[in-house]
Amino acid sequence: MNKTKGGLAAFVRQRPEIWISVAYFVVYLIGFFTLERVTEPRFIIHCRLDDLIPFCEWGIVPYVCWYLLVPGMLLFYLCRDKADYLRLCFIMYVGMTICLALYYLLPTGLELRHPIPRDNLLCLAVALLRRIDTPTNVCPSIHVSSTVGIAIVALRSRLFAGRRMVRASLLVFCLLVCVGTLVIQQHSVWDVLAGAALSLALMIPAYRIWPQHK
Repeated sequence: MNKTKGGLAAFVRQRPEIWISVAYFVVYLIGFFTLERVTEPRFIIHCRLDDLIPFCEWGIVPYVCWYLLVPGMLLFYLCRDKADYLRLCFIMYVGMTICLALYYLLPTGLELRHPIPRDNLLCLAVALLRRIDTPTNVCPSIHVSSTVGIAIVALRSRLFAGRRMVRASLLVFCLLVCVGTLVIQQHSVWDVLAGAALSLALMIPAYRIWPQHK
């Protein structure tokens, strides 16, 4: 036990940047769940494409795996490339902060959730998610903005240079996360586009602050 504690303490001492993520996620979670309680949607997000997207309970799988993807990629870059870690932190955390500010100033909501058509384990998981995550504060999608941020850094990272299969697999998974938000009716197409656009815009200052040296 002492060796484990000593190893963890040494890990943190060698990588103090980890506290950026720890501190931010505490603040983010407080802000997100506070807004869930105090805001009421004033703007319903919807487009015609939303009505053409069929419900598919399999979307819950990549959607939930996002909760492993985010800390996993942050930890990976923290251990392997400090600059990539800081770039990803910037894109994700500034993006999340902008999203929270927009949720407060322009409270959005959805009316996409139709009754779940089937009765199986994945549908039960979707039903549980709906009870936990209300259809409010949706645009831009934080799920999508952070996922696109992960994809951006992966595409440009020297760690994946020459590793086409690894990079392609990661990008496909990121795409599945974004699609998953649509097919389980957690987000509108507009939410997805706004989330993606937000991270693409933040990519510019991220790579100017921490330039990539060849």
